[in-house]
Amino acid sequence: MPIAQERRWSVEDVWALPDDGNRYETVDGELLVSPMPRFVHQRAVTRLGAVLIEYVDRQHIGELMFSPYDVVLDPFTLLQPDVLVIRPVGIEVVRGEAPPPAPFLAIEVLSPTTARADRIRKRPRYQRAGIECWLVDLDSELVERWTAESERPEVCTERLVWQPAGAGAPFSLDVAAFMREVVGPRAE
Repeated sequence: MPIAQERRWSVEDVWALPDDGNRYETVDGELLVSPMPRFVHQRAVTRLGAVLIEYVDRQHIGELMFSPYDVVLDPFTLLQPDVLVIRPVGIEVVRGEAPPPAPFLAIEVLSPTTARADRIRKRPRYQRAGIECWLVDLDSELVERWTAESERPEVCTERLVWQPAGAGAPFSLDVAAFMREVVGPRAE
């Protein structure tokens, strides 16, 4: 959630904050602070990562990573998507001798404390950087898929299909089954 502020927060300012269990991000200089995620949030992140990593590895399109993972887009924008995919990296990135590339997919699992910032601040910033963004809405049991160019999301309630550049086959997520696995069956 955003903090009322007079100052413009830089990436360096965020890195200087204490390690107190909160997630600190800055979007165009606005500080965002998120508390530790709930169980259902982490369950969604883990299960989505499990199905995506198999696809990313099989297609040889890059690396799948989880938050905390700093994505620095400019001196005033540092984001930590819940799940992200970056292009393949060389040994210099693995050894920390070079910065990793920006992701080409950023996934945010919405929580009551983060949904507003994820939708209004972070999602448009990902798009401006040319990064596809998925917003996983556990309450509504859907995934909003925002490409870098889209003005409106593809709202996926049954199936999400994704085929990034370089992939020989599409990734397909049964959204309804994923939601049942993560949040349980709908109450009738």
